[in-house]
Amino acid sequence: MRSALSRAKARVALLGELEEAMRRSSAQGVLYGQTVANVAGIANSDLECMDILYLEGRVTAGRLAEVTGLTTGAITGVVDRLEKAGLVRRERDENDRRKVFIAVVPETAMKIGELYVPMQQAMEKVWSAYSDEELRLLLRFANEGYKGVLAATAALKGLIDTPPEKRPDLKLKKRPGRI
Repeated sequence: MRSALSRAKARVALLGELEEAMRRSSAQGVLYGQTVANVAGIANSDLECMDILYLEGRVTAGRLAEVTGLTTGAITGVVDRLEKAGLVRRERDENDRRKVFIAVVPETAMKIGELYVPMQQAMEKVWSAYSDEELRLLLRFANEGYKGVLAATAALKGLIDTPPEKRPDLKLKKRPGRI
């Protein structure tokens, strides 16, 4: 009985350490991105939209709104700013001229990409210490974590859209050694 209790306590402590490490990594990633955005002369949120465009490929403003959770009006502003900075361009669909795609301008995006070389090199150094099996586990963790963040974002939006008097009373879990 006692060893089961100590294992449970050890797991709670381990989960707390993992949460803290992920929060630190996430915060530092945001700060790194903010530095890149500052150098590029754009807002951090615009840079994140740019990254999503890079990952998604050529998409409509509607799709970009869907993926980011921003309104189509907000996306219009983002695209206007990115276009003004020379990072994206609007392209009309060849078959339906009413349809407009947003596409990354590769030459300009490469200049921003160069600012990520130190991050890429640092991560490659970290990853080189892991076996292929461990890397597959990390990949699974990253993919499942992404799905978790998507679900949490949807839940938060639902909470925000709920009148304050009807929102559930949310409480953070207390971790050992914390207030």
